[in-house]
Amino acid sequence: MTQESAKTNRSPLLPDRHPEPDFFICDIFDAAPKSDTASMEYPLFTLSTKPDMTVREYKNGKTWLKISPSNLGLATVHDRDILIYCISQCMARLNKGQTVHKTLRFNAHDLLKTTNRQTSKEGYEGFKAALKRLQSTQIETNVVTGGKEQWEVFSFIDGAKTIKESRDGRMQAIEITLSDWVFNAINEKGGDILTISRDYFRLRKPLERRLYEIARKHCGQNPRWNFKVESLHKRTGSTSTLKEFRRMLKNIIEANTKHGHIPDYTFQLDGDLVIIRPRGNFIEIFDDSPPALAFDQITLKSSTYETARKFAGGYDLHGFLVPSWKEMLAIKKSMPDNADASFIGYVKWYIGKHGNA
Repeated sequence: MTQESAKTNRSPLLPDRHPEPDFFICDIFDAAPKSDTASMEYPLFTLSTKPDMTVREYKNGKTWLKISPSNLGLATVHDRDILIYCISQCMARLNKGQTVHKTLRFNAHDLLKTTNRQTSKEGYEGFKAALKRLQSTQIETNVVTGGKEQWEVFSFIDGAKTIKESRDGRMQAIEITLSDWVFNAINEKGGDILTISRDYFRLRKPLERRLYEIARKHCGQNPRWNFKVESLHKRTGSTSTLKEFRRMLKNIIEANTKHGHIPDYTFQLDGDLVIIRPRGNFIEIFDDSPPALAFDQITLKSSTYETARKFAGGYDLHGFLVPSWKEMLAIKKSMPDNADASFIGYVKWYIGKHGNA
């Protein structure tokens, strides 16, 4: 077998280095403070596997977010695994009615196994490098709380240290102190956790991990969720051109259609839309939903179409906006009292959120 054919036949997933039962963990974006939506809307971790020295700035209305690297580069999507593990430990204690503290102490080997990392000397060195990036990446934002703007700067963790090392220098006990931002978010959100697949830690490509995170956060248990390619490009934090991003996205979707390696969700590229759906084995479609036929039978006045077309921003009313509106009604399990007003309101909302076609 040639090297090229071997690469083609390689599984999209990393090998399961430490088979063990599934577990429940909390998504870092769901652990964000309620007053700070920036971490839900924008990526905090770089997709690059090489040191990323780029200063990133994002805006959402009047709220802005700035992420600055140290000389080690920005924290990566893979570094985020450490936060997932720490937060899951805190959430597990909270769910048992136990108290939690900013400083966590645990066995480094447990974290490496749980996140499907190598437990070799190289694995421990990579873990230490990840801790450094988490501590040195600086996040600056103007959080708005109670109608007042508040400037805040912080890192993901305040510090980390080894309590005990083996003779060959490998970490055994590790102590990590979470930043106030992360810790306060845990206490605020309480037992609100998300279940994620262990295969998340086996995804090879950072972009695949980010796509899964976005699907898990936004699509959740909804039968369908749409993103424009341009919007998804921004949400992933990809530094590629839009053309290159589309190419990578297309390749990932084709591979996922063939192998089904991205857990829990399917992705479909339809023109300029990326359609996300939960897999059949992930969720049972709501049995108590109103029949789809009931929504299909909704009729709108011709004057409603004329009014909606003024706000449609170039989108096809009959081919896209009407079906999307009816699908939204099915998801919400809500039949509007005034269908015409509901549709016009939906069109205005959709264009306001996604922009013109």
